[in-house]
Amino acid sequence: MTTQTPPDMRIDERALEGLRATFRGDVIGTEDPGYDDARRVQNGMIDRHPALIVRAADVADVIAAIGFGRDQGLDIAVRSGGHSAPGFGTIDDGLVIDLSRMRGVRVDPVARTARVEGGALLGDVDHATHAFGLAVPAGIISNTGIGGLALGGGVGHLTRKLGLTIDNLIEADVVLVTGELVTASADTNPDLFWAIRGGGGNFGVVTSFLFRLHPVSTVVAGPTLYALEDAAEVLGWWQDFIAQAPEELNGFFVFLIVPPAAPFPPELQMRQVCGIVWTYSGPAEKADEVFAPIKAFGSPLLYGVQPLPLPAWQAAFDGLYPKGAQMYWRAEFLNELSDEAIATQVEHGAVPTVQSTSHIYPIDGAVHRVGPGDTAWSQRDVRFTQVVLGADGDPANAGMIKDWAVRFGDDIRPFSAGGAYTNFIMDEGQERVRATYRDNYDRLARIKARYDPKNLFHINQNIRPS
Repeated sequence: MTTQTPPDMRIDERALEGLRATFRGDVIGTEDPGYDDARRVQNGMIDRHPALIVRAADVADVIAAIGFGRDQGLDIAVRSGGHSAPGFGTIDDGLVIDLSRMRGVRVDPVARTARVEGGALLGDVDHATHAFGLAVPAGIISNTGIGGLALGGGVGHLTRKLGLTIDNLIEADVVLVTGELVTASADTNPDLFWAIRGGGGNFGVVTSFLFRLHPVSTVVAGPTLYALEDAAEVLGWWQDFIAQAPEELNGFFVFLIVPPAAPFPPELQMRQVCGIVWTYSGPAEKADEVFAPIKAFGSPLLYGVQPLPLPAWQAAFDGLYPKGAQMYWRAEFLNELSDEAIATQVEHGAVPTVQSTSHIYPIDGAVHRVGPGDTAWSQRDVRFTQVVLGADGDPANAGMIKDWAVRFGDDIRPFSAGGAYTNFIMDEGQERVRATYRDNYDRLARIKARYDPKNLFHINQNIRPS
């Protein structure tokens, strides 16, 4: 069952006046100043026109917004950072609940926890936690919303050592479809807590997260870049090396065009290359030993590894992806990269634009120490998650970058371990969602039926209530 907004639906003006009178945040209609700016999301391919956008200032606003949307029969989209590739943070003719005013982060350095509001960006979290020499393992782009990233799982620079973002979630405050605010934790509403750790925004609106923090401050990080024609050799070496590397060392494989800017040397700028993006978060005195075999491998065009504050490293790629860039994604979970699989990767490795790329992230180490049924994220036995990103600032290139991503994605699918990381896939249908959650899907559907039986929260990688 889904709640659909009829084409001729009109919002009741008296109800809207009542919402405006009590709402602490912003209520933005189609005729209000700032509407066009408020409706835009990160992906420039997404151009939707909600009937109403509300920027909640607090939990009471979220409760009011859900009740208004439910009573008016509106489709509801929930937005944290607006980075959803398929545009799940917005909806034509419906209601957008935008959490971007709820960005508070409160750190308890003694307990090593952080209470993070649902609209916070990774950069907000890093700023607050870094002051105490602590960190949450989360993502690689600092302007990503913590809400969407965490609810989908959370892969990033610290994954091998510290696990997924959801593996560091202690509890969450969730506003349900009824308007009730509940806590989800191992002891309170444990079924909901299980479901939100990987099940996305299917079960309610998360207004705050309580994360476990870890002592990570400065990392030794950066890329090693190689000629594109060396990609097969690099991929083969990397998949064997990373499996044996200490968990403090993370490194993801990348195809890219070297950006035309510092710190890259002029002779490499705009060159098609491949590489590994490294992050070492272990003891500084062991860094040289850890990186010695990396330095000894192959003929790198660039060895860019250096000590960096973690927040600076988390923000290093932000400039490549400004709001409004055209983006289209494909993704798969992968296990062993056979010679045939590597050949297929290399076949598509010449990316079409400087913003386009493909990343293969290792998801072993700490991720594998959690059971496939312990959280909604079921893929605890696979080795890698790949994303293919076609991206460009020019709308005229939208078709070209999409075609490249689709061809690449279609050709690597025969080597897939089944499904893909939900934060990396487009709106690809129910079978894709089922394949991603595997044996956990039926349990998720039962929990969905308990917390959202009419599927009000369906603008997502949707789990239909059983």
